[in-house]
Amino acid sequence: MLVTLKEILAIAEEKKIAVGAFNAANLESLRAIIDAAEELKLPVILQFAQCHEPWIPLSMIGPIMVDHAKKAAVPVCVHLDHGETLDYLSEALEIGFTGIMYDGSTLPYEENAANTKKAVEMAKRYGASVEAELGSMGRRESGAGDGSGEEDETKIYTDPALAKKFVQETGIDALACSFGTTHGIYLKAPKLDFDVITNVRKETDGMPIVMHGGSGVSVENFHKCIERGVRKINYFTYMDKAGGTAAAEYLKSLPEGAPIFYSSIVQAAEKAFTENVKSAMKTFARVD
Repeated sequence: MLVTLKEILAIAEEKKIAVGAFNAANLESLRAIIDAAEELKLPVILQFAQCHEPWIPLSMIGPIMVDHAKKAAVPVCVHLDHGETLDYLSEALEIGFTGIMYDGSTLPYEENAANTKKAVEMAKRYGASVEAELGSMGRRESGAGDGSGEEDETKIYTDPALAKKFVQETGIDALACSFGTTHGIYLKAPKLDFDVITNVRKETDGMPIVMHGGSGVSVENFHKCIERGVRKINYFTYMDKAGGTAAAEYLKSLPEGAPIFYSSIVQAAEKAFTENVKSAMKTFARVD
C-alpha cells in the first residue's frame, strides 16, 4: 500500500516507534526490504539516494519501487533520499515518489531554507511530503572521510532554536538532525547528544526527527533516540555489507574448480539483505 511520508510518520508517532528507511539500490535489495516488512507486518520506507544514480538510474528503478509499494501488504512510502537538486526532486515526484528529501545541509542557512521551501511547494502539487536537513554529519555527506568522524571539524550539530525557525519558514514534514551519527562504517563508537533530539522536538512542536547514519548504532542508543522522538531511521551501509559478506561466504563454500553462477551469488546476498533488514526493523519497532 503506497502512502506518503507524512502518513507513515503519523503511524510511527502513534506507536512511538521509528520506521526503517532502507535504500534500494538494486532489485534484490528492493525485494528484500518489502519481504521483510511484510513478514513482520511493519510499515517501511523504501528509499533511493541520488548518490546511487551511477549504480542504477532513478528513471529505471523508481517506477519499479512505486509498483512494488502499491502491491505491498503493508504501508510503504517511496522516498527520495539526499536529493541534491530541485530538478532531481522533480524527477522523483514525476515518477510517483510520495516523499522527497532536499539536502541543503552544506549550504548557508538562507539558501538551504529557500530551496527547501521550493521543494515543499513542488511536493504539494503531487500530494507528497518533504524531509529536509539542518546541521551536518560531516564529510561523509559529500562522500569523503572515513570512520566515525568524532574529530571531524566539519560536523555541525543541529541548533534547536534555528530548527524552530527552519520548520516554520519551510513547512516541512520531517527534519533530519545532526546529533552525533555519521554515514558509513563506524570505526569508533559514536557519541550521541540525545538532548539535541529532545530540544528540537520541543522547539518544533513535535516535528518527526530523522536519524541519518543509523547503521552501526547500538540497540540501546537506537531505543534512546526513539524515546526522544526519532521517527525515521535511515539504514543502508550494514545491510549492504551483510549482502557482500554473504556473497563472499558463498564463493568460499564452492569446491575448487566448481562453476561460479552470478544468479547464485545474488540469491545469497538477497537472503542476507532480508535477514539484516528484519533485525533492524525489529530494533526500530522495539519488538522481539
